[in-house]
Amino acid sequence: MTLATFLLLSGVTLAAAFVQGAVGIGFALIIAPVFGLVDASYLPVTLLLLMLPLNFHVAWRERASIDRRGASWITLGRFFGTFLGMWVLIALSVRQLELAVGLFTILAAVIALVARPFAPRPGPALGVGLFTGVTETATGIGGPPLALLYQHSSGPVLRSTVATCFLVGELISLVMLAVAGRLHLDQVLAALWLTPAVLLGSALSRVVHSRINGPSLRLAVLVFAIVSGLVLMLRG
Repeated sequence: MTLATFLLLSGVTLAAAFVQGAVGIGFALIIAPVFGLVDASYLPVTLLLLMLPLNFHVAWRERASIDRRGASWITLGRFFGTFLGMWVLIALSVRQLELAVGLFTILAAVIALVARPFAPRPGPALGVGLFTGVTETATGIGGPPLALLYQHSSGPVLRSTVATCFLVGELISLVMLAVAGRLHLDQVLAALWLTPAVLLGSALSRVVHSRINGPSLRLAVLVFAIVSGLVLMLRG
């Protein structure tokens, strides 16, 4: 990783961590297309590693608001979705992974923008968990379906529950990736270098998360994700 690449990724990582900490989604949607443009071999391991401290902080900060029942059903679906996500990841080349990241980014963002809301009941929660397990294990992206599930909940419930589901799911995915031999030293080192940017962005979000205009910022994140996904799919 060159100095210029490090500075670029650090800046984007800081901004993405701030958005995720303030709104509840956005980190993977912002980071995954950028990683794909810089070097798709970092996906999804480096992205998943970076999200561990971020989601732990958000979940702990608003732990009293976690929807534990919904999170349990989501995690159950997430576990089974991980296996299909592993198959997708192993079956794809680097260029195919770039296309998959772009496609999943656009698909997830469009769904979150246009779909009608539904309540976090066991059935929808299980389905969202299954879908998230596939997309996050294969590409590192899984936030919009969870945000859609909780979009009519309060900010603390959305942020804390999504962060909890992410945290557990990321650990499951990383274990599976390690067992499959898809976790490499350069990916881990990249995550270590970028972790300070995650911690700083997450800390800054604590100052504004209770006052920020969540819906408007979430819309901006999703529009950015669609544009980034298109650029990633069309490049080269």
